[in-house]
Amino acid sequence: MDTSAGGVEDGQSASPEAGGAAAHRNLSAEINRSLIGSEIEGGVYLSELAAGVQLEVETQHNLYHLVTAGEGKALISGHPTYCPVPVEVRIQGSSWGGSLLKPSFIGRGMRLEFRHPAHNLVTTSTIREIRQRG
Repeated sequence: MDTSAGGVEDGQSASPEAGGAAAHRNLSAEINRSLIGSEIEGGVYLSELAAGVQLEVETQHNLYHLVTAGEGKALISGHPTYCPVPVEVRIQGSSWGGSLLKPSFIGRGMRLEFRHPAHNLVTTSTIREIRQRG
């Protein structure tokens, strides 16, 4: 991923000040491993991107096009049912398919979650790659 999009380059970990994960004694070892692993796998915090930044989010099943709109919102397209044309959504963050959400983060190996105006909560298949465009 192009780290100018605010992502974490492979092999680096983000600092806690920048939203990076650090082991927490009140979380299980499995959760701590997943959080730290998400920093190593790479991703991008939407809160660190200016409005108008264009991203491609390649999942296991679809290629999504996102244009950031600020305040956690984005225009998204790329799913034949939920967003065949751009629709404004609120990006919740990414998860591993369970209830633990990493807010405002789009991460490789995770699933993007967003609030759709007509379909409520949409969870994508696993994210394979994130690229900045335009």
